[in-house]
Amino acid sequence: MPGGRLTLEDRRQIAGGLAQGLSPTEIALRLDRPLSTVTREVARNGGPDGYRAEAAHRSTQERARRRPAAAGTAAGAPAGTTPGGTADDLAERFTAILVGTGLSRMTARVLTSLYLTDSGSLSAAELVRRLQVSPASVSKAIGELEQQELVRRERDPRTRRDRYVIDADAWFRGWMASARQNTALAEFARGGAESLGADSGAGARLGEIGDFFDHVGRAMVRAAEEWRRERGATSGGCGSPPHG
Repeated sequence: MPGGRLTLEDRRQIAGGLAQGLSPTEIALRLDRPLSTVTREVARNGGPDGYRAEAAHRSTQERARRRPAAAGTAAGAPAGTTPGGTADDLAERFTAILVGTGLSRMTARVLTSLYLTDSGSLSAAELVRRLQVSPASVSKAIGELEQQELVRRERDPRTRRDRYVIDADAWFRGWMASARQNTALAEFARGGAESLGADSGAGARLGEIGDFFDHVGRAMVRAAEEWRRERGATSGGCGSPPHG
């Protein structure tokens, strides 16, 4: 398997593969590169819809020039690295995974920033500076995350400005919100099946959809509640944060 940095020709093949609708796995196989190399490359350079080979190559060269060379030591990895690579690489991999779950790239970047901040809390201005994007982009991303209940707002008494916070229960709330959406879809589909008649093709189809999402929604709720009970038991009953 070839090593080293991606070449401009490699990037052109990635762009060509994306244009053909190939998956990252298929592109990685075509290049004989690790899948993580392709997903990071695409995630850091505009995502599947915005990836451009020449622009990605220039951006990589510019980042390399700006990044000071890290001197290795016998004691371990250079400062500013993690067991999986640099902090930037970790953020890029996390962002790519979140994009794969259906989040937009900007929303995934905001959520990644919050998760990889020790405090788990950032203001809109801090997010703008960290991500080098417009306030409107951050506002839109926060709106999406709030809708999915993955972040919450807190008023900073010192600055009187909102801060966006994630906590230990963020994914529980997001999961439950998704379960409620499945339940709503199930109810709609079953109602549609009754209206159209279960004997009709469309009615039967909606009935099956309703049964499926009802089953999935109930299973999601059971799994989440079981996780919370186990988490509470292992933490001595203190697993749930004050914001539930």
